[in-house]
Amino acid sequence: MRKKPFKKVRKGVILAAGFGTRFLPVTKAVPKELLPVGNKPVLQYLAEEMAEAGIEEIIFVISREKEMIKKYFTRDIKFENYLKKKGKYDLIKPLVDLQKKVKFSYVYQDQMLGNGHALLCAKKKIGKEPFAFSDGDSIIASSVSATKQILEVFYEVGAAMIGVQKINNKQDMTKYGNVYTSQKSIKSKSQKCTKSLKSKSQKLVYKVEKIIEKPDIDKVSPQGLIIGGMRYVMTADFWPYLERQGKSRLGEIWVADAVNAYAQDKDFYSVVYEGKYLDTGTPEALFKTTKFLSKNL
Repeated sequence: MRKKPFKKVRKGVILAAGFGTRFLPVTKAVPKELLPVGNKPVLQYLAEEMAEAGIEEIIFVISREKEMIKKYFTRDIKFENYLKKKGKYDLIKPLVDLQKKVKFSYVYQDQMLGNGHALLCAKKKIGKEPFAFSDGDSIIASSVSATKQILEVFYEVGAAMIGVQKINNKQDMTKYGNVYTSQKSIKSKSQKCTKSLKSKSQKLVYKVEKIIEKPDIDKVSPQGLIIGGMRYVMTADFWPYLERQGKSRLGEIWVADAVNAYAQDKDFYSVVYEGKYLDTGTPEALFKTTKFLSKNL
């Protein structure tokens, strides 16, 4: 079912510009993405996930008020040497190893106009390459990086895709973006694919028809597919669809709207990855995630 070989996905984008108002007053000074989950912040989990997948450059979309994120991911040799002398270097070694492995870049989102607008801010840095991107407040606990799992299928299928989870509880499904798949067979250049197939890695892959954010219970995805933590791998032909998106009634641009338009014209897939989605977007969710990871890592 592979259409054509793709370049290696070298670049990843993490969206981290939001105000974090649910965590006020602490987020007046500290970005919510740097709040600790155990002994490291949410963003480090996300960056490590991408690094494990072979991403070579991570582009953070931040606001002007979040320079602290830059400082966190920039090496401080003087401080490292101090920790070595004190016998405490092991405390920072995982972060230093990450800093050595990945290049970190930054772009600014000066107006909070939705995640689609945030992604557009990174377009110049990405260029014409395929890229991975995620939100800045979800952790996927898995033995193999969720991004790595998705990329393995991306290289096999040769088309843009989103990582999803499959659940059965319809009430729970109303809390998430739902993914709906086509009931028709499709053909790629190499072979016929149906609405559901198994990749070489035995991952379930579906051709996406549309995405609906938090549908009513009687309109949830028949396939039980939800977006638990935003994990996309996109190609350069997605940019025109995002650029053409008009603003919503609230003046925002959303990735899901552009994906829906894209999926009408192009092959766009979802892949069910293995792992547990852990939210950190509210104080309650952050507490639950910290508690889970303290018991399971």
